[in-house]
Amino acid sequence: MRKINATAFVSLDGVMQAPGGPEEDPTGGFALGGWTANYWGKDDMLWRAIDAMFAHPVDLLLGRKTYDIFAAHWPYIPTEPGAEGYAEDHARVARLFRRITKYVASRSPLTLDWENSEQLQGDVVAALRTLKQGEGPDLLTQGSSDLLQTLWAADLVDELRLFIFPVTLGKGKRLFGTGTLPASFEMAESQVSPSGVVIASYRRAGGVDTGSFELPEPTEAELKRRAALGD
Repeated sequence: MRKINATAFVSLDGVMQAPGGPEEDPTGGFALGGWTANYWGKDDMLWRAIDAMFAHPVDLLLGRKTYDIFAAHWPYIPTEPGAEGYAEDHARVARLFRRITKYVASRSPLTLDWENSEQLQGDVVAALRTLKQGEGPDLLTQGSSDLLQTLWAADLVDELRLFIFPVTLGKGKRLFGTGTLPASFEMAESQVSPSGVVIASYRRAGGVDTGSFELPEPTEAELKRRAALGD
C-alpha cells in the first residue's frame, strides 16, 4: 500500500502561499512571495533535508497550480555541469523531478507536456484511494494548498513534513483550512537549522484524545461561568 506524504513550507502563522518568488502566486493580493528564498543560500541543512526526503523512491502528487509552477521552472534548470547557471543542488532536484511520475489533480482536462506527467481522472478522492491501494512508491505532495484541503477533509495524509520558517505573513493561503478533520499526529523526526527553520515530520496517529483539568466537583464560580456562556 502506498502512503501520501504531504510536504509544505509554512510561516509561523501557517501561511504557505508563494514561498519561492514574487510571481509564483500573487492571487488574493499576496505581496510577500519569495519569503523562503533567502534562507536556501545560507543554510545547507535545508538542502540536506530535501535530499533526505527523496532518499527513498517517491512519485509527486500535485495540484494543478503547483504543477504549472513546477512545469514552468524545473524542466528549464541546467542539469549538466559546466552549463551556464548550473547549481548542483538545483540540478539534482531537476533531474529527479524529470524522472519520476507526477500525478496532477484537476477537475478540468489538462494537456501535460512535462515528461512522466499524468492527470488523475474523475473524482480525485476516489482516484487517490485507488492509487494508495496499488503498488509503487509513496506519493509526495509539494505545495498544492488547494489539494491539501481535499486531502485533510478525506483523511488521506499519512505523514506530514513541515519546514517552518521563522516569519509571520499575516495573510495568504494556509496549510489547514476550515474543512480539516480532527486528527492526531506523532512526531517522527525534528531538527532546527542554523537559520532557525524547524524541520519536523509527523505521522498520522488516530483521532484526538481529550481530557480535563476540571475539579472533581465544579465550584459555584465555575457553575456561574458555564451558565453565563449562553448569554
